[in-house]
Amino acid sequence: MARFPEADARLLHKKICMKCNARNGWRATRCRRCGSKHLRPKARDSRGQ
Repeated sequence: MARFPEADARLLHKKICMKCNARNGWRATRCRRCGSKHLRPKARDSRGQ
């Protein structure tokens, strides 16, 4: 993925809102954009390949 672990953590250590697809912080419990509580961790593997 990234060239070094710090960049990897910065890019992938996020949560994605299932309702509006906004990026949120890892410790978030609700979406910063729409307020939904349906969050998932960002996928760490490449998709579509």
